[in-house]
Amino acid sequence: MLGEWLNQVFSHPDLLGALAIAGKTALIYVFLVLGLRVLGKRELGQMTIYDLVLIIVLANSVQNAMVGSDTTLVGGLVAALTLLLINKLLTVLLVRYPTLERTMVGEPLLIVKDGQVLPAPMKREGISREAVMAALREHGIGQLADARMCVLEVDGTISVVPKDATVHRTRRHFRALRVS
Repeated sequence: MLGEWLNQVFSHPDLLGALAIAGKTALIYVFLVLGLRVLGKRELGQMTIYDLVLIIVLANSVQNAMVGSDTTLVGGLVAALTLLLINKLLTVLLVRYPTLERTMVGEPLLIVKDGQVLPAPMKREGISREAVMAALREHGIGQLADARMCVLEVDGTISVVPKDATVHRTRRHFRALRVS
């Protein structure tokens, strides 16, 4: 009985099966990272209940594609290890190549300037006026006119600079906050 249990727990795919799991897992990771990047910054910083459901359903839907019919512990560990390693590799690449980081992570985006909303960047990123007003309230500002600027950060949060605040700008800051 113990021998059967140990055999079940420690059964494993053959080498070719493990490599197939690793390859499929890597492809799915890349696909999901690119797909989530296309969705925009709002999705990352201001997750709603339907965004959470999407993440859960995505995880469930790709699990079978990654490991197939392999339900072994080793098969799951191969998939997990592949995800951890490819995530570490992506992190190293983002640090090493700033252009890749700007492409994948993005740059801060100006969405309010001198109390006026900038509709083009807000529309492109899926930010509503209500979301901007909520960010203003979170920062203790009651009116749009009292904001010097609002910036959609790369993590999806909205930073607010009050009208009376002093802003120190760097060259990178000017480039990152361009109105596009």
